[in-house]
Amino acid sequence: MKNQWTLLIGLVFAIIIAIFAVVNVDQVPVNYIFGEAYWPLILVILGSALIGAVISASFVFFNLFSKTRQIKHLTKDVEQRDQQIEQLTKDVAQKNEEIQHLEKDLHAKEKQLTKQQHVQLPNVEQEIIPDEEQ
Repeated sequence: MKNQWTLLIGLVFAIIIAIFAVVNVDQVPVNYIFGEAYWPLILVILGSALIGAVISASFVFFNLFSKTRQIKHLTKDVEQRDQQIEQLTKDVAQKNEEIQHLEKDLHAKEKQLTKQQHVQLPNVEQEIIPDEEQ
C-alpha cells in the first residue's frame, strides 16, 4: 500500500512538472562554468528534475546498501554470540555435573571416614548448659 501511494505522489509531481514545462517553452540562457547556451525552458526544467531524481535515488541506494551491510554484520555478530551462549550453557551443565559428582564423592568419603574412625559425635543436648546456670 505504501508503494502505491509513493507511485501516485510521484506521478502527480511528474504531471505538475510536465504542465509547468509545457507552459514555459521560451528560450533561456543556461550559464555553465565554461560558457553559456540558450535552451528551451522545458528542457531545463525536465533536465533539472531528472538530475534531482538521479541524485535522490543515489542517496537512497547508498543508504540501502549501508543498511544491508550493517544488517549482515549484526546478523553475523548475533550468530557468533548465540554460539558462545550455547557453548557456555554446555560448559555450565558440565560443571554442574562435575559438582554433583564431587558432592557425591564427598558424602561417600565422609561416610567412609566415619565408619573407619568410629567417630561418635557427642550428644548435643547434654553439652548445652542452660543460661540460668551460668
